[in-house]
Formats: sequence, structure tokens, C-alpha cells
Amino acid sequence: MALLKLAALGALGYVGYKVYENQKGDRPAFAGNQGDAAVRDAGPGSMRDKPKRGWSKTDEASDQSFPASDPPSTY
Repeated sequence: MALLKLAALGALGYVGYKVYENQKGDRPAFAGNQGDAAVRDAGPGSMRDKPKRGWSKTDEASDQSFPASDPPSTY
């Protein structure tokens, strides 16, 4: 009986995950002008949600170098 409950719980989790995956079609980091790009362009103009404050040179360099492991040299 416990095995049957475990299987039912697993099936419910799988169905829930598939429903979640089908509904999340939104790409949160991308502005509307990005098309089907796999990586968004750097800079605040390419962000869907505009920043609340202005960007410094360090912010821009950090965004341009992402996902590189080296930090920008503007510190």
C-alpha cells in the first residue's frame, strides 16, 4: 500500500512539473526586442525590467562580462 501511495505521489509531482514547464514560456531577463536569442544583449536597454537606479561603469562592465569568471577591471 505504501508503494502505491509513493507511486501516486511521484506521478502527481511529474504532472505538476510538466504543467509548470508548459506555463513558464516567459523569458524574464529578456526585453521584448531580443527575439529568439539564447543570450540577452548586455546593458540596461536589453532588460525586461528597467533598473531602478542608473548604472555605473562597473555595473555595465559586469553585465558585459557575464558569465565570465573574471571580474571587470573597473574596480
